[in-house]
Amino acid sequence: MDIKSWKDKKENLHNGCVLKTKDGFDVIKCKECGFAHIIPIPTESELEGIYSHDYYDDEKPLYIESYIKDLDWHNIVNSERYDLYEEFITTDHKKILDIGSGPGLFLKHGKERGWEVQGVEPSKQAYEYSSKKLKLNIFNGFFSKETYQNFKDFDVVNLSLVLEHIPNPFEMVKLIKSITKKNGLISISVPNDFNPFQKILNENLDYDSWWVAPPHHINYFNHSTLAKFIESLGFKVVHQEGSFPIDMFLLMGENYIGDDELGAKCHQKRKIFDINLAKNKDLDRKIRSTFAQIGIGREAVLIAKKID
Repeated sequence: MDIKSWKDKKENLHNGCVLKTKDGFDVIKCKECGFAHIIPIPTESELEGIYSHDYYDDEKPLYIESYIKDLDWHNIVNSERYDLYEEFITTDHKKILDIGSGPGLFLKHGKERGWEVQGVEPSKQAYEYSSKKLKLNIFNGFFSKETYQNFKDFDVVNLSLVLEHIPNPFEMVKLIKSITKKNGLISISVPNDFNPFQKILNENLDYDSWWVAPPHHINYFNHSTLAKFIESLGFKVVHQEGSFPIDMFLLMGENYIGDDELGAKCHQKRKIFDINLAKNKDLDRKIRSTFAQIGIGREAVLIAKKID
């Protein structure tokens, strides 16, 4: 770890030790925010171009195709997530908003279970697929202080791999809280970054910090910092879990970084593990909850209830 410190001299808003420097950005362990993030933070206007067009066209050109190819696996993950929601939301009419809804297959699953579903998706490519092919209610744009009033009274608001991209996550969660029903849920998954496996690979095995990806990834959470962040904004965490710790393959000598063919093989093994483990739901949940307790898992997953 780089022990030098970084401080915003202009406004004194962000300061902390520098965890990594990459592509002109510092990742700092921010004392003010309570989680790591890059400096400088991109503006909302800079990010609009990335996520409405460039990100899917340049970074993820086969994203929808890949998602559909993995549909059997996604359906299992989606089913487990809705099972959790329905343990806390027991009314007959259930309403969910998915921010960053992508191709819409998560919402499609909810609709098939009887939920009223709505999505927010800035990518034109993903919007076209989810709204026209799947016939879902999707808003093509950003969830922001300019648009949030178009949405209201949700039992659940879901953000899957979204919060790491947001320049002001505090503002976003406050807006989400304002459109969530009393005792409603916020459901979040983010990359679990600077986790124990990654630290071993980085500090002892000469792996670079490959998970640091500015400006697309602005914020870097783990299980602990995500929970503290959410609870500071008037929510109570009711469930945490970690997804399959795919960085485990690197510890076994299978270096998939930059190797698409090997990466696909490791991903296939991960899918097989998840699909088979799901056959024992009780064991599945216990293992994933333990991942969160010990800080591992490639994604940190959290469900929290609105308490005020």
